[in-house]
Amino acid sequence: MNYRVSKKFCNEVETTDKVLSVMRMFGLSKDKMRQKNVVHNCQVEINDGDIVYITGPSGSGKSVLLKELAGAIEQEQKVDIDDINLSSERAVVDCIEGDYIGALRILSYAGLNDCLCVLNRPAYLSEGQKYRFRLAMALGTKKKFIIADEFCSNLDRITASTISYTIHKFAKRYKVTFLLASSHEDMLADLQPDVIITKDLSGPTKVVYKKNSVVGR
Repeated sequence: MNYRVSKKFCNEVETTDKVLSVMRMFGLSKDKMRQKNVVHNCQVEINDGDIVYITGPSGSGKSVLLKELAGAIEQEQKVDIDDINLSSERAVVDCIEGDYIGALRILSYAGLNDCLCVLNRPAYLSEGQKYRFRLAMALGTKKKFIIADEFCSNLDRITASTISYTIHKFAKRYKVTFLLASSHEDMLADLQPDVIITKDLSGPTKVVYKKNSVVGR
């Protein structure tokens, strides 16, 4: 299925005396400021079970593209891991639907396979464990699309690579589509995304498919 994202941000602000002084210092006029308006444009083809990875430097608009892309998907078909709450009452293993074997399997995909961790309560986990718990909860929802901004960004890089590998296996086995964003590129060999969207600070957005065709938007 083809998705198109088009989002424009205007740089215009109230022209106070301070603003005008700074503009003059840098040789900027109102017209030049308008020309520097930020535009996020992207058209991408996504199939069931694809992993879509949005990358680029900080401030380039990765989160904007991810949010706009996710907005094109019906609410009942998607889950954003940032929207998942942390229980302070139930154990981690009890938060995952199904029997304990199935729950442990889902938790393992997200890198949570330590006994003391799965018997702890989500609200009392470390920050890295909380992230992996949210990821496990998303995997257990059986939604068609899983959305994760700053994918594995707060994890050590070995753990991030391990989870990237298991997420790839999960996507292909269950035909779940992942929409991910991160400035890290060290996980790509393990994640093996089907689509890489690169957003630079300037210039067009680039879409690279696994079949090595490149599209600029």
